Amino acid sequence: MTTDKSLPGLLTPEAALHRLADDLAARFTGVFARETVDRYVFESYTALRRTAKVTTHLPALTSRFATERLTALAQAKGAITTGVPEVLFVCVHNAGRSQMAAGLLNAHAAGRVHVRSAGSLPTAQIDDAVTEAMAEVGVDLGAEFPKPLTDDVVQAADVVITMGCGDACPVYPGKRYLDWAVRDPAGLSVGEVRAIRADIDTRVRALLADLVPSATLS
Repeated sequence: MTTDKSLPGLLTPEAALHRLADDLAARFTGVFARETVDRYVFESYTALRRTAKVTTHLPALTSRFATERLTALAQAKGAITTGVPEVLFVCVHNAGRSQMAAGLLNAHAAGRVHVRSAGSLPTAQIDDAVTEAMAEVGVDLGAEFPKPLTDDVVQAADVVITMGCGDACPVYPGKRYLDWAVRDPAGLSVGEVRAIRADIDTRVRALLADLVPSATLS
């Protein structure tokens, strides 16, 4: 039997994904049929494998991505509620602007808003200059990774904010759509990214004040 060293314990990819599906099927018992969980796990793995630069991380990334997608789908169906506004940031690569916006909103909101990000054409990893600039303000993007834009996370969102991704994001009635004209940090220096960070931070603070008027920002 062939094995794949990108998956733990020298399991074949299929065996490792079935093990993940077992765990998620138990977690979402009564919410989703096993067939739905299987489909989401295998689709998530395939989508990430197209862009993942380091295949040794694929099992953990697939687990996180599939879990996030299933949670979003459950929210959209009303099976799970968070009790806070849901915000989705979308850019092209999910390697710069949307990651910065999500990280800053998470930091400022402190649990008063639930945040996701995605890319219409995700790349393999977050830009190094973006990671460095965000670390300067105490936002660690080291565990984050570019994720493909999927229909389920859009359905779960109350507010969808796009940054340069055009018409890639599906439109659903009853959701608030905003488009932020923010410079793309790809290929820029840390100094240039700092200016973009400041621009996004101003926008994020205004968004949070609108979504949670009682929020106190530092």
